[in-house]
Amino acid sequence: MAQQPTVPAHGPQTCSPITMMMAPAQVIRGSGVLAQAGEAIARLGSRPLVIGGDRDRPSQDRFLAPGLTGLTAQFISYSPDCSEASLARLRAAVAQHRADAILGIGGGKALDTAKLIAFQTDLPVVTVPSSAATCAAWTALSNVYSDAGAFRYDVALARCPELLILDYDLVATAPQRTLVAGIGDALAKWYEASVSSGSSEQTLIIAAVQQARVLRDILFQKSAAALAEPGGAEWREVVDASVLLAGVIGGLGGAQCRTVAAHAVHNGLTHLLACHDILHGEKVAFGILVQLRLEEICQGSQLAAAARQQLLQFYGELGLPRDLGEINLGAVTVAELQQAAEIACLPGSDIHHLPFQVSPMELVAAMVSTRVSRGTAPVAASV
Repeated sequence: MAQQPTVPAHGPQTCSPITMMMAPAQVIRGSGVLAQAGEAIARLGSRPLVIGGDRDRPSQDRFLAPGLTGLTAQFISYSPDCSEASLARLRAAVAQHRADAILGIGGGKALDTAKLIAFQTDLPVVTVPSSAATCAAWTALSNVYSDAGAFRYDVALARCPELLILDYDLVATAPQRTLVAGIGDALAKWYEASVSSGSSEQTLIIAAVQQARVLRDILFQKSAAALAEPGGAEWREVVDASVLLAGVIGGLGGAQCRTVAAHAVHNGLTHLLACHDILHGEKVAFGILVQLRLEEICQGSQLAAAARQQLLQFYGELGLPRDLGEINLGAVTVAELQQAAEIACLPGSDIHHLPFQVSPMELVAAMVSTRVSRGTAPVAASV
């Protein structure tokens, strides 16, 4: 009997297939590009359902209307939130309009809603960010909230948008606060991905983490100049970094470059009514400080302490929140803060991607002490 060949230990190995949702199929960016994007939109459908917010619709219409010329478009508001009730109403609107495409225009919640409706109805989606507050225009992910704006769960989508249109002229109409919030949200890519990726030796994971470092450095170096000259060269670079490069990192890194404690803190804080007017990226930016404080409290990390002090200075220059008082929680009760911490620590929460266990009590201690001096002993959770 012929001897069967053996496979060397270093030979071919089987592995589980990995599905990656890396990027939109097409990205159009520039000044005035939305008015010129009609052909690209029409390739996806002739009866788009346009999902956005009521408050900003008048200013958005003048940018969007030329791009919808010749199409049978219908606008509908996602209000009050990207919630199950709104999603049910919007699915009915898709059927009633006989929509063959979805177009989302607005901030993160409008875009998350549009992406999720497109996923649920198996239609192509176009995302048009009206600010640089998040990277939602890029990603294959939607967050679902209650009607009152409290985070409930996220949904991984089958693909990134078919078309992303980043019109600098439209983004420039947004309040500067939204770009500051976008900087805070984008900064989290480094502080979370560098933790959640662990010691991975996979090429794309390494690339994603290194891109997160580049993103952080761009924001450190150029944010002040960008805010000083809206519409200028540095402003466009920071907009690109917050909307596009932040999305690239999630696409490259996938499940191994996850959100960690910074976003878990955001999710918990959405359940406190007092900070509902605080933007997503502002809560996330505060959450980065909390994550670094946790590393100090639970691991004694001096590197985290130094990083937190660096961020505190940077936040002060930009106007990002540095403590509970700056997210409208200066008068928060112990019970309320404990509630947010318990939600952030629920099973399945992103906070469990940290390499150590965190209790709600430890999380409260971190939240109340984000501005302590370097080397100060942990503050007890007794606000």
